[in-house]
Amino acid sequence: MAETAKILCPEKIVLLPDIEAGCTLADDCPAEEFRIFRESHPDHFVVSYINCTADVKAQSDLICTSSNAVDLINQLPKDLPILFAPDQNLGKWVQRQSKRKLTLWPGRCIVHETFSEEEVLALKLKYPRAEVIAHPECMENLLDLAHYIGSTSKLLKYTSSSTSNQFIVITEPGILYQMRLNNPKKEFIEVPGIDGCSCNACPYMRLNTLEKLFECMKFMKPELVMSKSIIEKALIPIEKMLKMSN
Repeated sequence: MAETAKILCPEKIVLLPDIEAGCTLADDCPAEEFRIFRESHPDHFVVSYINCTADVKAQSDLICTSSNAVDLINQLPKDLPILFAPDQNLGKWVQRQSKRKLTLWPGRCIVHETFSEEEVLALKLKYPRAEVIAHPECMENLLDLAHYIGSTSKLLKYTSSSTSNQFIVITEPGILYQMRLNNPKKEFIEVPGIDGCSCNACPYMRLNTLEKLFECMKFMKPELVMSKSIIEKALIPIEKMLKMSN
């Protein structure tokens, strides 16, 4: 996301409290390997989820978010072959919602793949009145158990508008703080990972601490630096997304 900020505002200083705070999903789609995959499908229109590297964005025709992916795919010509990257789970969900056949890059977010179906079923039995809500980066078997599927922002809005007072939340647990803050009288239940582990917390997100933020703002580093050519190429599919989203 820091790279996206730099792409959109190349003249501004973009700081990252911990330069290693990346994304497992982005790591799962190396630019050179993706280039080979893309070149093996030369007739395909490339749609990439925004959680990818700037190099992959630069190879894409259109960028999407989990909020607008289905809508953007639906705007493309029906006979246009589409390559979707890097999250295969999100791609499968978009495929089901749009009823479009997509060629998927086999990437995944390790956070959303650690949730346990067994744990969700156990929680449904324990909290029979709770609604199950999930992010579309989860695997299909978990999405099939959900009452509502949506992006982070849509999950936040849904928990505020729903009449339910209990929610079993299948996404990165950091969101529960904001949900509880917005709805202090409602109960939000975290889903453990496989075998009850706490491995569903994103290790990259937790690299950014208050101490590192203080040091970052005090010394104005580490600064994210990107090549002008990558910025210019990656900006094109982002601007296309913004234009199609208006």
